[in-house]
Amino acid sequence: MASVKNLKKEINYVLGDIVNIVYIWEMSTAGKPTEASDKLVDEIYETFDTLMTRTNQKDVENKKAHFKQIRKDYEAAANQFVAKINELN
Repeated sequence: MASVKNLKKEINYVLGDIVNIVYIWEMSTAGKPTEASDKLVDEIYETFDTLMTRTNQKDVENKKAHFKQIRKDYEAAANQFVAKINELN
């Protein structure tokens, strides 16, 4: 299993890149934030906070299974956010 430190970095980089993609979309289409894009960015930040809280939990019985589930959830969330970006007008 990869280290927890690397998992945290990966979550940070990927979700940060997705936020940057939303900002680029905003500037290239409307030139300003839209309600839908603001909502999406807020959702990304909430997911980031949730994943980091779960990653920092110390009282976990089976650490290997815990971190595998975090990785699955993070990958699913990232794919979901990319799909939502593609659906923006």
